[in-house]
Amino acid sequence: MSESAVAEISLQPGQPRRFLKPETQTAMLFLLPSFLGFMIFMALPILASLALSFTNWQLLTTPSFVGFQNYIKLFTVDPAFYTILGNTLFFAVEYLALNIIVSLTLAVWISSLKRGKAIFRVIFFLPTFTPTIAASVVWLLIFTPDGLADSVIRWLGLGLPNFLLSSSWAMQAVVLVTLWANVGYNVVMFNAALDLVPKHYLEAAMIDGAGPWRRFWRIRLPLISPTIFFATVMTAITSLQVFDEIFAMTRGGPGSATATLGFAIYQKGFTNFQMGYASALAWVMFVMIMGLTILQFHMQRKWVHYDD
Repeated sequence: MSESAVAEISLQPGQPRRFLKPETQTAMLFLLPSFLGFMIFMALPILASLALSFTNWQLLTTPSFVGFQNYIKLFTVDPAFYTILGNTLFFAVEYLALNIIVSLTLAVWISSLKRGKAIFRVIFFLPTFTPTIAASVVWLLIFTPDGLADSVIRWLGLGLPNFLLSSSWAMQAVVLVTLWANVGYNVVMFNAALDLVPKHYLEAAMIDGAGPWRRFWRIRLPLISPTIFFATVMTAITSLQVFDEIFAMTRGGPGSATATLGFAIYQKGFTNFQMGYASALAWVMFVMIMGLTILQFHMQRKWVHYDD
């Protein structure tokens, strides 16, 4: 059959041209609910928040456009903003470092066990199932004056002040509770990565005379560095968004010692009803998270090793 005949047959009227394959149409049909959910509950609120950050809206009034006044007020007028920003960064740095160090240490210990690995994984992972607010309320009872924590401190003769009433120690209490509630996730992830390190690498290093520390530092740690990088990025993002523990335990106090961006957004938006100002704070948080994530992806080239 000639090419002209094929062209005539393919262009005959009554044969609708399909732009999408049947399997593509089916895939789009299944993806449609998720796409609609993303647009309604994620994309549109994000765009609305960006628009609100340029307005003065007292929740019960009509929003009025004020341009960049909310952002200018944040950086030049609001005396509490830099305190809140400093608290957020302080919490993020301390919590991130402690989370990675503690979870990696526990994961290495669990990996070294001959028996009971699964039991300890479950024990450390259990707090992640507990609602954060509920866990924070329990810890609030522990840290209250004359509570369990104060009793233990007096019994040990340490002479420390009540954590939640001290501006120097309140943030440490928040870090401790957040660490207890979330460290199990990274413990399980690091432990799984350590168990996947090829045994023949470690056996070859032992034959060469490498001790446990050298095997960990030179073989196991580089091979699990992609997992550590992922955990670092995710933990940093969640640390900048901390809210539940502060809301339940300190309400930003004493004074503003534990006030972070997450709590300030809630306070400005749902206590003071300054929705435009709260939206501006939310976008400052977003820029911080994006900047930190980009920095981490840039720096990972120097220490993350991918096994090709």
